[in-house]
Amino acid sequence: MTDTDDMTVNGEAMADGPTRCGVVSVLGAPNAGKSTLVNLMVGAKVSIVTHKVQTTRARVRGVAMEDSTQIVYVDTPGIFSPRRTLDRAMVAAAWEGVDGADVVVLLVDAPAYLSTVNEEAGDAASRRSAEDTDRIIEGLKRAGQEAILVLNKIDRIARPPLLLLADMLNKAGNFSATFMISAQKSLGIDQLREYLIEQMPEGPFLYPEDQLSDITDRLMAAEVTREKLFLRLHQELPYSLTVETEGWERTEKGELKISQTVFVERDGQKALVLGQRGKTISAIGKASREELTELLGEKVHLFLFVKVRENWTNDAARFREMGLDPATLPHTG
Repeated sequence: MTDTDDMTVNGEAMADGPTRCGVVSVLGAPNAGKSTLVNLMVGAKVSIVTHKVQTTRARVRGVAMEDSTQIVYVDTPGIFSPRRTLDRAMVAAAWEGVDGADVVVLLVDAPAYLSTVNEEAGDAASRRSAEDTDRIIEGLKRAGQEAILVLNKIDRIARPPLLLLADMLNKAGNFSATFMISAQKSLGIDQLREYLIEQMPEGPFLYPEDQLSDITDRLMAAEVTREKLFLRLHQELPYSLTVETEGWERTEKGELKISQTVFVERDGQKALVLGQRGKTISAIGKASREELTELLGEKVHLFLFVKVRENWTNDAARFREMGLDPATLPHTG
């Protein structure tokens, strides 16, 4: 042994003393802020984030190192009442994220839920969010699954009603602890992080210390472009489109060339994505290329194509490209 704090085995750094490692699954209704929280905990972007609900379609694992502790955060799709085959696959993926988790976090959009408790009963989106949250609480209770209650977006509401909401949800569910945070403002995050570190069991790391996510570069590239499409076309058709990375090769100069196809369901949607004289798809490609260049640390040539694939949201065979497993269908969650 040496007098240093670390040792190496087969060229890899190893922490001196026991290591801890565990999985934290983050559940919640659509747009509760799960991806924002996971990205914050990991310290890097591993999930795309938009203001639209149902942005996350598949489970994404983000890896955070906290000294000798590794925490694997599982960002799950929002749980809601599914209608299409795609919806059912997303909800199934979310519930499967609970399997094998050491800690389950239920993230709640506190302002949205609280608005439904008041006399005005909130707007339609808030009512759906509250109903979805109630559905998750009931699902966890049926499964006998204890969870941590995390109230998000607390910067938008006063303390007294927030405390009443926490008390009401604790009476309804099976929660071992309650935290109040704002993932966007980084409020209350340190306390939540410290608590999660304490809950991790002793054991070897599941991932290399320098790995941030289990998502492949090809899938992440598709997700980045989909994010730009959502942000640009947020009023029109985000749920009717998907992106697949179909080409990943090197140019003669050794630079990365990525080819992607944006699939929509109808010709009218294709026209919206393309924009007048191709201006919309050009702007989206530019924004995606710039972010991919930064994420991948090298020059990227990005080529986007737009095609119509009718009824793709009910075509389970296409879901593997999104990181979803059609074998999970149907699911009763």
